[in-house]
Amino acid sequence: MLVRMSTSTAGPAIQVRGLEKSYKELRVLRGVDFEVARGSIFALLGSNGAGKTTVVRILSTLLRADAGDARVNGFDVGARAADVRESISLTGQFAAVDEILSGRENLVMIARLRHLREPGAVADDLLRRFSLTEAGGRRVATYSGGMRRRLDIAMSLIGNPPVIFLDEPTTGLDPEARIEVWDAVKELARGGTTVLLTTQYLDEAEQLADRIAILHRGRIIVDGTLAELKRLLPPAEVEYVEKQPSLEDVYFAVVGDAAEKE
Repeated sequence: MLVRMSTSTAGPAIQVRGLEKSYKELRVLRGVDFEVARGSIFALLGSNGAGKTTVVRILSTLLRADAGDARVNGFDVGARAADVRESISLTGQFAAVDEILSGRENLVMIARLRHLREPGAVADDLLRRFSLTEAGGRRVATYSGGMRRRLDIAMSLIGNPPVIFLDEPTTGLDPEARIEVWDAVKELARGGTTVLLTTQYLDEAEQLADRIAILHRGRIIVDGTLAELKRLLPPAEVEYVEKQPSLEDVYFAVVGDAAEKE
C-alpha cells in the first residue's frame, strides 16, 4: 500500500522514481518514489534495515542503483555525479571531526580544503550560527556529543551546498544532545537549505520534518505532511475529548497494514 499525499508546486530539490537495489538475493529497495521540495526538511522514516542509508548512498553517488532514476539539484545521480557531489553535503551516523583540533580549526581546515576566501571568517560565522563561539577555541575532544554533532553539521555547510543529507544524525545521543542537533537542523532549513533526514526515531521526524515518508521493506508506504499522516487514522473519543492520532499510531498502523498485504 502506498498512500501518496499532495506535493509542493515548487521545483523539487530531489526526485526519486522507481529506485531499486539488491545485494545478491536480498532486495533492499523495491521501487522507491519520492520528491523533496527546495528549502524543506524531508524525513525518511523507517526501522533498521529498511533501506534508508542505501537511498542516501545512492543519492550522494556513493552507490549505484540497479534500476530507477534519481536527480539531486536537477542533476542525474548516474550521469552527472560530479555535479551532484558539488551540490550536496553528507553527514553520516557518527561525527567526522578531528578531536585533536579545536572546533574553529576544524572549520578553517575544511574551508581551506574547499579553497574558500577568508576561511577564518567562514569558521567564525558558522560557530556563531550553531552556538559554538565560546567553545570554538577548545579541542573537540572536550566537546559533548551534541556539540560534536553541531560542529559536524556546521562543517557540512562550508561552501553553501543547497542539499544536505543527514543519515540518522542523533544516533547514540542523549536527550539533551538530540535537542541541540534538532535546533541545528532547523537552522539549516531557516537558511534555505534542503535537508533529507533519515531516522528511526518517530519523535525526531515529528519535530523536524515538513514532510515524512515511511520506508518499509524497501518501499515507501506513506508520504505526506504530519497533519496528512495523522488524518489516515480516525481520532478516538474518550469522555467527549477528541484524541488526535500521533505519528507513532500512524507508523505502526501503516507498517502493519503493509505487512498483511505482502
